[in-house]
Amino acid sequence: MNKYFSLVLFVHSIFALPFAIIGFFLAVNTTAYGFDWVKLLLMLACMVFARNAAMAFNRYLDRHIDAVNPRTAMRDIPAGKVTPSQALAFTIINCILFVIATWFINLICFSLSPVALAVVLGYSYTKRFTPLCHLILGLGLGLAPLGAYMVVAGAFHIVPIFYALAVLFWVAGFDIIYALQDEEFDREHQLSSIPAWLGKRKALNVSEVLHVLSAIFVLLPVFFMPLGWFYVAGIVFYCALLIYQHRIVSPSDLSKVDRAFMTTNGLASVVFACFFLLDMVF
Repeated sequence: MNKYFSLVLFVHSIFALPFAIIGFFLAVNTTAYGFDWVKLLLMLACMVFARNAAMAFNRYLDRHIDAVNPRTAMRDIPAGKVTPSQALAFTIINCILFVIATWFINLICFSLSPVALAVVLGYSYTKRFTPLCHLILGLGLGLAPLGAYMVVAGAFHIVPIFYALAVLFWVAGFDIIYALQDEEFDREHQLSSIPAWLGKRKALNVSEVLHVLSAIFVLLPVFFMPLGWFYVAGIVFYCALLIYQHRIVSPSDLSKVDRAFMTTNGLASVVFACFFLLDMVF
């Protein structure tokens, strides 16, 4: 089982999971529906199953690319730790478990479960034909707060849509930063990415614009629901970390990409969610 934890990089759940928790408790605190442990656990299960399926399928589909990229050659499938058939079976099992979990939530979540899977699995194909692949990845993770809200409320609402868009632009922005490492490799192998298309400097400019949009969308809920100083503090912290990651990465210095990608963004999502929950409580 440990090899599957390595395959799906469970630690990467730290990006979308805090926003899913935001979506869930937003619904609990702003609708007539109360807190339900069963729904919370089902929501968390859906997050795990969708994440497992998406990451395992990505590793399965990219196995030949990963094998020839020096940066990724030691990933589980090229390194022989997991076979392609095991990765595909793991993907299918998690997709089935995801759909089953949505069945026990409500009809709208169950009905939309194939759409969610199509987005999170379909991302893996996009780098083969469009540099907008980063936005598709962002869309997949952006479903987290919206889906979590629907777990409770069974309906859409404008505020969780704001959070979904915030995640979309935030993830797309930092994925562009991460893709800077493979600019030359992607171009040589006809793979699509913003860095391979525009070059490092312009790619960073695009990332900055996307992160400005993300900051705007975390601010917009202030105008649609009563939020206090804890939430404002969360916005300040979130925006500060967006700025920080652009200060430590430059076209000529990619040595801190991992810090910008994992540490900074993981901290941004967790702390922002904590401030949101504090605001809901106090």
